[in-house]
Amino acid sequence: MQRYDTSPTIGILGGASNVATGQMYARINELSQARLNKSPTGHHIVQTLISGMDFGVIEHAVRHDNWDALSDYLDIHLDRLKAADIVICGSNTLHQRVASLMETRPQTFLHIADPTIHAMKRAGVSHAALFGTKPVMSAAYMLDYYGAAGIKISVPTETEQTDIDRIIFDELCSFNFRPESRQRYVEIARRLSHENGIQGVILGCTEIEGLVKPDDIPELPLFDTMDLLCKAAVSQVLG
Repeated sequence: MQRYDTSPTIGILGGASNVATGQMYARINELSQARLNKSPTGHHIVQTLISGMDFGVIEHAVRHDNWDALSDYLDIHLDRLKAADIVICGSNTLHQRVASLMETRPQTFLHIADPTIHAMKRAGVSHAALFGTKPVMSAAYMLDYYGAAGIKISVPTETEQTDIDRIIFDELCSFNFRPESRQRYVEIARRLSHENGIQGVILGCTEIEGLVKPDDIPELPLFDTMDLLCKAAVSQVLG
């Protein structure tokens, strides 16, 4: 019987949301296929292990600020990724608990903000807007994480945060990409550029990349945390 060598496995904490998880899996396969095959028609991809959570549980816990119960739920799914060599989570929102839960685990954990910080520094961007769910934009965790790396963050107003958060949960997580919602995001980004002097926008929620594209705000570089995380994960396992 023929034996096959096995490459390192990327563990994906998925389901937050299913839109984000599907995008991540497809992107990881696309990137690794390009690296592993001598021709575009080659079939090798990196090995992945996905633990898909129930997004209804995530959404309810986040909306009701039930982070302790959410941590218990995350812990169960991280246990299911024990066979993976590295672990990634596409949800910026969940990092304020996932990152600390991974501190006691033996696998390498790639923090979603780190590849974005590296990309911003390469681009010479030191001040950016952060778009994401309300916990991402309003809680100190992500703001402090970027700040510790020397990145100044400007966040939208309370009203703008409400609009951004609603669009994520009620539209983007259901594959609903509306032109008027895209325009609202662009409007907020341009206001922050004119009034706060931001140099770029961090797409701090995986689903946003399906709504806002670089051509929508050509004057401001967009930093897609999901895409950058996938690239870092593939580079980590393939060298």
